[in-house]
Order: sequence, then structure tokens, then C-alpha cells
Amino acid sequence: MRSEFRLPDVGEGLTEAEIVRWHVKVGDSVKVNQTIVEIETAKAIVELPCPFEGVVAGLMVDEGQTVDVGTPIIAVDTEEEAPPGPADDGRAARAEDLVPTPPAEGAVEPGVHGSPAPKEQRQPVLVGYGVKMDATKRRPRKPAQQPPAGNHAPEPRPSQVIPSQASPPLTAGETHVAERGTRADVLAKPPVRKLAKDLGVDLTALTGTGPHGTITRDDVHAAADQPPPAVRPAVRGQEERVPIKGVRRATAQAMVASAFTAPHVTEFLQVDVTETVQAVRRLRAMPDYAEIKVSPLLLLAKALLVAARRYPMANSTWDEEAQEIVVKHYVNLGIAAATPRGLLVPNIKNADSLSLRDLAQALAALAETARAGKTQPADMAGGTITITNVGVFGVDTGTPIINPGEVAILALGQIRDLPWVVDGQVVPRSVCTLALSFDHRVIDGELGSLLLRDVGAMLEDPLRTLAWS
Repeated sequence: MRSEFRLPDVGEGLTEAEIVRWHVKVGDSVKVNQTIVEIETAKAIVELPCPFEGVVAGLMVDEGQTVDVGTPIIAVDTEEEAPPGPADDGRAARAEDLVPTPPAEGAVEPGVHGSPAPKEQRQPVLVGYGVKMDATKRRPRKPAQQPPAGNHAPEPRPSQVIPSQASPPLTAGETHVAERGTRADVLAKPPVRKLAKDLGVDLTALTGTGPHGTITRDDVHAAADQPPPAVRPAVRGQEERVPIKGVRRATAQAMVASAFTAPHVTEFLQVDVTETVQAVRRLRAMPDYAEIKVSPLLLLAKALLVAARRYPMANSTWDEEAQEIVVKHYVNLGIAAATPRGLLVPNIKNADSLSLRDLAQALAALAETARAGKTQPADMAGGTITITNVGVFGVDTGTPIINPGEVAILALGQIRDLPWVVDGQVVPRSVCTLALSFDHRVIDGELGSLLLRDVGAMLEDPLRTLAWS
């Protein structure tokens, strides 16, 4: 029989996601828990496993298309026959639909249209909190244009078809893969696909020069650099419109909410970090740190963790509803990371309990995961205080916006050799500028100044970090 798998909610009340890349095509055999697709939500890129076994009959959503939670995205032919049961009401998948429990004899697999699951396949395949149908609010969509009188309304797109509507089974010729020229069959990695999408290059028209015909970035750039056909007139002042979705939209909403909710104050401090730079060199030479990336960011992170313990109010949350300040006696240290998908702020859980070596490993793992686009929603939840390293872009400092739910963020500027007065003599020293933004509802000027001063003092003399720990 033919079964449809609907897009689940893989986060906390997410309502939609973008199909980034299919890992299967029509005719492929799939097994339970086999990764079939990558989706991008407002928080992260997530790999979805298949909840049943069979043969792919149709990919019902194109790559690059954004669909609502509960929309059928793939059809799979299974060998089992479904017993008669109640009609699907077309609602979005819930958490209990995605984490199966032992059913009664002959019961139908929840969340999968018309698909029974044998007992030996009953295992959790997806985890999500589900969408609260009575509480979820979505931005209004533009109303569809009404057809002229006497004309028939256009046929709905596959992503608009209600699952409970009766429809003839899909055939290979009716699948979206066939309609779009087998785009899913193109051998190209997700970053290359995104580059092609941004540059307007049709991957199906390219011949890959990589291993096994894989399309590379160079192939895409070469196609984008080709002159347009002679029949296409040159147009001046062309514009490019980039859809606001996924991480970009979530970041924009969070930053606007933070900037217009928390009264921001930013203070700056120029610091002689010569001793920190020397300490970094000494750590890199130690055998215990030979395989670990050590940078000034590591010692700044350690200094901020110590300062947060000395001034707990800086590691808190403003609870508007309860009219309380929630002081956290643990530190989930957020690190702002610039990725191809936009700004992410994953955090290191209980960073204050880690040794310097463990903290270095956690920072390296966090950066690697973010660059690979594998940061998960749980990695970005629960942060308590954040660092943003603008120095890597050659910037001296900035006025960072506080991460929502927190009350302080510290920016590290680039380290430069500047003339500095030491013991009455002007000498070259390694200098950087720190910028601390804080929520003035929680942190007043004195507390913010003390916190910033102590972090600067620990960077001037890393021995203070050990003394104050």
C-alpha cells in the first residue's frame, strides 16, 4: 500500500520548515530510521529519518520549498495492507504521533496516513513537542487572488493538498521529481545547492567536474559567470530579492524584540592583553593542548565565567510575567557564530564547571558544528550570557544586541599592536577593546562597570583568573 509521511514539528512549536536536500529519490528502497531528507527550521538544519520501510513512490515537495508542519512530503510503497480505520482529519503531526507507543492489534501507525507498523518496528523515530493548534500564531499570508467569474479555480499545489482528501495514487510520472527535471538526482552538497540557488544557476543543466560527477562550487561559479544568451537584453540596475525565512527571519525577530524590550546600555574598555597573548602561546606549546585550538577567546571565556560568578546578577533573566529576576547559579555560555545560514548563538552547557582544557574542546566543537550547519535547536536553548567575537572580522568593537532571555553580552574586538604607556614609557603592546551591552532593568551602571573592569583585569593579568576562581 502507499503511505504518506508528513512534516513533523522537530522543535518547540515550529510551524513550518524548508526542504533543503532529499537523500532519496523515486524508486529507492528505504528502511526505518534511514535519513531521507534535510530540513531547515527557524533554528537549525535537521535530518529526518523515515518512520517505515518500503520503496519511495514520490517526493511531494521540492527542494527549496517551505511547507507547513503536517504537510505530506514523501510517499512510500509498503508491503503491508492497512485495515479500515477512521479518516485522517488533516491536522498537523503531534508529538504522540511521532513517538509511537505499543498499539492494539491491527492499529494504524499514528502520524502516517494509512500505514500500519509491525511490532518489531515500533521504536521512536522522531522527537518533537508538537504544535499547539489553539496557541500557535503565524504571520498572516497574502490572500489568494480570486479567479474571474465563470473560470475554474487553479489546481492546488501538492503541498496544499489536504491529506484526508481522496486522490489517485501517485505514479513515478506524477511525482515532483519528474516535474522538476530530476533535481534530486543531481550530485551536489547542500552548500553548493544553496550557492546555486543564490546565484540563480540551474543545477540540472550543469556537468559536475568533481568525484563521480559531483557539482562543485567552481562549476556553479563558472556557470554564473557565463554571459547571458544573446536574446536576453542587458538590464541595468537589476535587483535581487532574498526571501526572509529560516534562521534569518528568526534572528531578525529576536533582535528586534530584544532591542525594543530590554533597555540596552553599552560600555567600552580598552585593554592591554599582552600577557594574555603570551599565555596563549605558552598553552599551545604544552603537550596537553597540542591537539586543541587555543585562542584569546578561550581566556576571555574563562574570565567571563569567573566574573559571572563574582556578579551573579549578570547571569540572570528578567521574567516580565512573574515580575521577577531569575538568577542562574550555572552558566550556559553562548558564543555568537556567523554561519552561511545566518547568526547562530549555540551555548556550552554548564560551562562554569569545565576545566580550561575541557572549555577549549567545547569551544572548538561548538564552532565546528556551527560551520557544518549541524547546530541543533537544543544547542541554542537555555543560554545565560553570551560572547561575540567581532575581532575575527578585523573590527575593533561594536554595540552588540543582547541575546533574548539574557541580560548581558560581551564583544571582543581585534587585537592590535598599539603604543601603550608602561611605567612612564611608551612601548608597543597588544591591545583590544571590549564592549559590554547589558539590560539596564537588571544591571545598573555600577554593576556593569565592575563586571567589565574585572574581565579586563583578568585579560591584563591571566593570573588573576586563577586567583579569583
